[in-house]
Amino acid sequence: MPDVTHLVVMGVSGSGKTTIAELLAERLDRPFAEADDFHPQANVDKMAAGEPLTDDDRWPWLETMRDWLSSQAARGLPSIVTCSALRRVYRDVLRGADGTVLFVHLAGQPALVRQRVERRQGHFMPPALLESQYETLEPLEPDENGIVVGVADTPEQVVESIIEQLGLRAGEK
Repeated sequence: MPDVTHLVVMGVSGSGKTTIAELLAERLDRPFAEADDFHPQANVDKMAAGEPLTDDDRWPWLETMRDWLSSQAARGLPSIVTCSALRRVYRDVLRGADGTVLFVHLAGQPALVRQRVERRQGHFMPPALLESQYETLEPLEPDENGIVVGVADTPEQVVESIIEQLGLRAGEK
């Protein structure tokens, strides 16, 4: 099996994970998956009611994403997935995927991110849970494979920064 490099675009809700990951997938010609699509309905209902998820809620969700990454690696496809991945133990699950997993932490000032969350339409994550996400967030540690990128610039500028920092090109594994 060829070694492929997956990107996990991570950060708190409203940091731009989906927008950035979609642009990266387009620019790099990689399969893309949205973490929200892996949640069972019970998790979606819980968050929509303003209840933070517990670790017991998260483990199966994280394992499903890890398995999706491994299935892409089995096909020789480097891929991109969004995931809040707020704690190191959550990232450890994703790191268990076949291939190499790089984390792209989208970091933004809480006021900017809150403004974005409040403007979103039709998303099940209420702004009230944003504070708990910042409290839970464990930044990437020096021994973790990844980068931190600010989100104050335009999405196109953020994507360009990621591609430059990681030295990526379309079609590369």
